[in-house]
Amino acid sequence: MSNYLTNNEASGRATAKRRRKLWLASGVAGLTGVISLAAVGVAGSAGAVGLNWNTAQVSKDGDQRGDEGRDWDKDKGEDRDKDKDKDKDKDKDHERGKEVPCDTDKLIQAIVFANNKHGGVLELAKGCTYNLTRNDYQGNGLPVITEHITLKGEHTTISREATADYFRILNVGAGGHLTIEGLTIKGGQTLDRYDSVEPAAVWAAYSDSEALAAQVKAGTPLAQALTAQQANPKAGLKAAPKVTPKASAGVVTPLVEYPEDTDGAGILVQPGGTAEILESEVVLNQSGNNGGGVANFGTTKIWHSTVTRNTAFFFGGGVFNAGLLKVEESKITDNTAVIGGGGISNGAAEIFADDVDGGTVELKKAEITDNETLGFGGGYLDIEGNTTAYETKFVSNTAVLAGGGLAAADSQLNLHQALIEKNSTAGVGGGVAIAFDSAVTFEKSSIKDNTAGFFGGGLYNRGSVTTLRDSEVVGNRALGPIGVGGGIFNTFGEVNLSKTKVAHNFSTFEPGGVFSFFGQVNVDDKSAITANRPTNCLAIPGGTIENCFA
Repeated sequence: MSNYLTNNEASGRATAKRRRKLWLASGVAGLTGVISLAAVGVAGSAGAVGLNWNTAQVSKDGDQRGDEGRDWDKDKGEDRDKDKDKDKDKDKDHERGKEVPCDTDKLIQAIVFANNKHGGVLELAKGCTYNLTRNDYQGNGLPVITEHITLKGEHTTISREATADYFRILNVGAGGHLTIEGLTIKGGQTLDRYDSVEPAAVWAAYSDSEALAAQVKAGTPLAQALTAQQANPKAGLKAAPKVTPKASAGVVTPLVEYPEDTDGAGILVQPGGTAEILESEVVLNQSGNNGGGVANFGTTKIWHSTVTRNTAFFFGGGVFNAGLLKVEESKITDNTAVIGGGGISNGAAEIFADDVDGGTVELKKAEITDNETLGFGGGYLDIEGNTTAYETKFVSNTAVLAGGGLAAADSQLNLHQALIEKNSTAGVGGGVAIAFDSAVTFEKSSIKDNTAGFFGGGLYNRGSVTTLRDSEVVGNRALGPIGVGGGIFNTFGEVNLSKTKVAHNFSTFEPGGVFSFFGQVNVDDKSAITANRPTNCLAIPGGTIENCFA
């Protein structure tokens, strides 16, 4: 059965503004014992709070003229009413949608027709699997969405045939608006060739935690290793500065990120495109770059849906974002990314002097669980972006280097009633790793029962400002052979505790509660640092911890 050979009007381009290429270095292979990566098949600037995510409604103005004009318009008004009735009938037909039989070619033809006829609602066959076996020359299994198109199903699957060439399932072009409801998007796969780089080299641009840990493991006392950084705490960090392209005379340089050809194996949303994923599942897709399940460079809403068992070789195993993203009452679970953001990555770190700025993300009653990465941000990663989370859970995620639950660098995060629990890392920040000039606030939140191999079982804060209000850091552990700061580990940064409890945390070496070097930990009189082992607090000269007893 063939897929379409029709040439779409839209180019569907995924313009290659950059082409980062990397492969799993031999050094990474040794880490696979720490983290299960069965899903990785390597064989082959306002906040989101004010955003209106509702579909724009069309308003119809009534007759605004005075009574003197009404008699003259009476006959014409009757004609207009008849026309409106006809329009309403057409709208009802449009709402009911076109039924598409369980035939892949019929689905492709229906999408082509809808693109040419200003959109439409396509009712897909119940319980059907539309198997895609071929793709267009742009690497898409279905026609690029260029109009307002809804795909509705019931226990309906759109999948790539397992033996077919590599291609993504859906691509939303500029001006396109795709809504999927009751569907499973499965098996999209995009691959590319890669050069070698280790995740640790990428993380090193934002934090020297790996270098610091290596020194301590080699026998250098922690205080001595930290003191060596005192003269220049940002030495080596972000060594390759970002360069803003110079616009030619009269040409405006847009502040828009564009996708790579291999981004978004399940669904790619291009700049200017919009997608709504409602009561659906995105599963078992694999990207050769960013966004195993979904890559969003436009505007995307995920509602009452599940994104699971997807893989990305770079960032965003489940979802990658460089636009506007809202995830509400949905599950992002059991996804894998090699470099960072196992569940969701908002932005991508620099590789070969290039990066992708994170966009704006709102998480509401979301569950980000059981995701993993060889790099940083097991559950969630934010690079130069803006994230707001409400009543969201980050549970049982894993990262080898940093931030088992979530990691952020050069970002702004606001989390309300968040739960960061039972996450782990072999490196720093079992629950949370914050680095490089970030500003992060936790309110009425819990960082609980997380584990780190080096520093900061609950929270690792490096060169950033992190504030906890009405929150708790409880039962976290830094349990490796050089584990320090079971609750909080702070260097060259500022941590503010307001009405917050830091208790029952543990580390191999003191302190079990809060550690600070060349930074401040401000503790108000309504907070408590207590019952940590082996001690509550330790501030090496240059660091301060207020209102804390060792």
